[in-house]
Amino acid sequence: MANHYSALEHQRQSVRRELVNRRNKGFLRSSLRQIREILANGDIEQASKLVSQVNSRVDKAVSKKILHKNAASRLKSRLMARLNALGKAKAA
Repeated sequence: MANHYSALEHQRQSVRRELVNRRNKGFLRSSLRQIREILANGDIEQASKLVSQVNSRVDKAVSKKILHKNAASRLKSRLMARLNALGKAKAA
């Protein structure tokens, strides 16, 4: 247990930050899960509508320092690759 006032304050701040980070990470994970399920079901129309929202959530996670920018780029790239592959499969 912290004894100094500054240490106690730091402990309170870290608890608040943890809650905010956990909430933001949950939003990100749920949106990624949702689009992955849609892509797995093969619904290209709904996936193409949702992909811009998911990309926005990923970018917000980068700005809030929840994700590294390269990890975010990799996520977005893989989602777009899956969406494009689904589109080509539907067209063929």
